[in-house]
Amino acid sequence: MAVPGVGLLTRLHLYAQRRSRVQRPVLRLLSCPGTVAEDLRRDEQPSGSVETGFEDKIPKKRFSEMQNERREQAQRTVLIHCPEKISEKKFLKYLSQHGPINNHFFYESFSLYAVVEFCQKESVRSLQNETHAPSKGMEVAIPFRSRFFNLKLKNQTSERSCVQMSNQLPPSSKKLFEVLRDAESVDDQLNTLLKEFQLTEENTKLRYLTCSLIEDIAAAYFPDCVVRPFGSSVNTFGKLGCDLDMFLDLSETRNLSTNKTSGNFLMEFQVKNVPSERIATQKILSVIGECLDNFSPGCVGVQKILNARCPLVRFSHQASGFQCDLTTNNRIALTSSELLYIYGALDSRVRALVFTVRYWARAHSLTSSIPGAWITNFSLTMMVIFFLQTRSPPILPTLDSLQTLADAEDKCIIEGNNCTFVRDLNRIKPSENTETLELLLKEFFEYFGNFAFNKNSINIRQGREQNKPDSSPLYIQNPFETSLNISKNVSQSQLQKFVDLAQESTWILQQEDLGGPSMSGNQPWGLVALLLPSGANRKSLGKKKSRKPANEKVKVLLESIKSNRTENFTNTNGKRNISTQT
Repeated sequence: MAVPGVGLLTRLHLYAQRRSRVQRPVLRLLSCPGTVAEDLRRDEQPSGSVETGFEDKIPKKRFSEMQNERREQAQRTVLIHCPEKISEKKFLKYLSQHGPINNHFFYESFSLYAVVEFCQKESVRSLQNETHAPSKGMEVAIPFRSRFFNLKLKNQTSERSCVQMSNQLPPSSKKLFEVLRDAESVDDQLNTLLKEFQLTEENTKLRYLTCSLIEDIAAAYFPDCVVRPFGSSVNTFGKLGCDLDMFLDLSETRNLSTNKTSGNFLMEFQVKNVPSERIATQKILSVIGECLDNFSPGCVGVQKILNARCPLVRFSHQASGFQCDLTTNNRIALTSSELLYIYGALDSRVRALVFTVRYWARAHSLTSSIPGAWITNFSLTMMVIFFLQTRSPPILPTLDSLQTLADAEDKCIIEGNNCTFVRDLNRIKPSENTETLELLLKEFFEYFGNFAFNKNSINIRQGREQNKPDSSPLYIQNPFETSLNISKNVSQSQLQKFVDLAQESTWILQQEDLGGPSMSGNQPWGLVALLLPSGANRKSLGKKKSRKPANEKVKVLLESIKSNRTENFTNTNGKRNISTQT
């Protein structure tokens, strides 16, 4: 009787060879100066410069072009676990035997790792052909040829490791506050926070490489599959340390079933049939989960969460440090990522404002990594987009207006939902709005601090307030599945907390001198004052000369809220009414 595991490993190897022969179009020409490419590029960069995944300049590439280019880049890339003492030059010279290297970087995740991008895919196969299976003594190694390698030194050396590390983690709160205090204005503070937290170029490459490694496993069963990152990893709103969401795209495999006739004959694949799409998804993810758990190096803690609304496989990728969620049949989520990518690219103020609001919310425990009744980052992003649509003139277009700009190529219907919108950024007219980030931040807090949440909903399709269709405390319409509320989980108490903090933040910003930081430089100001615990900022600001608030209504509201808090504390029934409109 044949051993099932051996058959699977044979298919993995054969499919990896078959897929490596497929030449996919390269959308951008890459220079290949050899093993010193990174050294030359590093020498050319000015001191202190930082290469980021999403530069401030507006990208003109379509989302699909960016994804295809990144995927092709990842297919030429390998991940190597390195010894602690290693010479970078000798390391690159050794790898250059297999072909020219486009670029590389090192990072730490419990151990030292290197990400090396070759100029041709043939170099990866050459390295695989000369790599040996490890000797584990009493243990037996599963013979899977991946692009994740382990480098050992034959002769131990006393040479010190002098490699330059790529940072994969966000700054600490202490370091961030120090940087923000040194900023020249509130606008500068918001842009600094964005720069400190946005995904770097190296982190973005590592995310696409991780997806590519998982794709190699899935290809054993589905040779034409694609594993695509979605969500924060690709929509330009992801921060360092965020989870990696993956989408197993089987559309190419399903397209093979398109009727192809030759004369009087019609040839079809023999397939297994199941009662529903959901059952098919569960079976596919169950098998892929088993493969990741048993055969994929570095994948640990594999959980098959198949009964969720959207079935998924959750696991940790040890080498990259990413917490990963793998789904399939989830094309709407990928389309939502593309929409956010477009919004983030249209105006440089969008991402700076979103990052700031998200960090402000996390600093005050409005959001959490644990599922619950809290506001999510996605909801906050939708609120910022909606707010920017309401400005005069609008900073961002409504989804309906993006739909009117779409052509036949952009038409997209997913599970009966209209997901059509223009994909070409060059066809969207830039905004004529010139408001500063400082003003927008202040207006954002004032707008939602006085928003009629008790009767109105948020709708980025039309960019205007609408009557709520149900009694949910916070109602934000899903942009594509329009019958769904993306913030249905938010409780009344959590929404009230958001309203209270928004009103307090409005008051704090109105107390700030228009000139920016104080002359002493010791007092928290601007964004730093907003990030302090609620109440602490008032004590700090009270040391300054008292000034009359610009908006008396906000002051009255704050005093009223303070009074209500006292009453609610002594209220025996524990219930709390939400104040949402003045």
